[in-house]
Amino acid sequence: MIVTLKPAVADSELAAVKDRLNNLGCRLTEVRTQRGHYLIAGIHGEPDLRVIGALPGVLDVHRVSDAYKLVSRKWKAVPTTINLGDGVEITEGGLALIAGPCSIESREQMQAIITHLQQEGLRIMRGGAFKPRTSPYAFRGLRTEGLKLSHELARAAGIKLVSEVLSAEQIELMYDYVDIYQVGTRNSQNFELLLELGKVDKPVLLKRGMSSTLDELLQSAEYVFANGNEALILCERGIRTFEPAYRNTLDLNAIPALKEKSHLPVIVDPSHGVGVRRWVESLALAGIMAGADGVMYEVAPEPERALSDGQQTLCFPESSELIKKARQTFELRQRF
Repeated sequence: MIVTLKPAVADSELAAVKDRLNNLGCRLTEVRTQRGHYLIAGIHGEPDLRVIGALPGVLDVHRVSDAYKLVSRKWKAVPTTINLGDGVEITEGGLALIAGPCSIESREQMQAIITHLQQEGLRIMRGGAFKPRTSPYAFRGLRTEGLKLSHELARAAGIKLVSEVLSAEQIELMYDYVDIYQVGTRNSQNFELLLELGKVDKPVLLKRGMSSTLDELLQSAEYVFANGNEALILCERGIRTFEPAYRNTLDLNAIPALKEKSHLPVIVDPSHGVGVRRWVESLALAGIMAGADGVMYEVAPEPERALSDGQQTLCFPESSELIKKARQTFELRQRF
């Protein structure tokens, strides 16, 4: 059960609500976020929600049976919108296009990509400064230098920046330079990191773990929400299966399933989802038709020379074609 408290609930009212729920045998967890104040009540039986809803200080009450309560769609009628400022949003029913390199490599590379995004009207850029690589000998990013460089160029162009955070210690370091913290597949169940991201007032883009179920992804999102941060974006980026013909299996089923389960926006990452450049466009368009609220993909001036993930990165002409078709596909989807 989720009890939503009024914004100006008095201490005496809050204490009275807690006493009533405790008397019903509830296990209470109090959650305060930047947007709301909630009591999560674990309870057996069927209490009369009307009685609880009528208590002074209570705004609303909902019975939610899902283990992931706060990110569940069962209690929130209005889907979550991520407002990045300057008219940039990620919201249900929209189409946010997010593009950029796997790894930030140089000023020249980033300036070329930003110019491309500006020409195509894109307002959000991805770019990795801290890279988790399978091999310790692979390029692991420019780290703080790359973060500052990308922030400088993106700000001058009016573009928002998404970058991956690898540890709780990096959160404060990255705070002034990113608009969205990305949690990658390897950290999808790094619960200490998720708890710390619950304390910040910036959005978190949470990628699905390569072996995670949808419920496990939503439970990870619950960690962030329950610790104070409601600004969450879910990302389907492919899961590891037995098929060796491509990097991952992009689970397009996940898009409508997640949108049915949760009020959070859902985007798709076809670059990591398939790992093969020539198939990225098709899967991006399929993701849009499946209902994705956005597409995030990799682009670089010369993918063949990229220091990471060049095999799944689009060049500028390929990116322009994808953007054009993505917008056309989105218009088609809106007709249904």
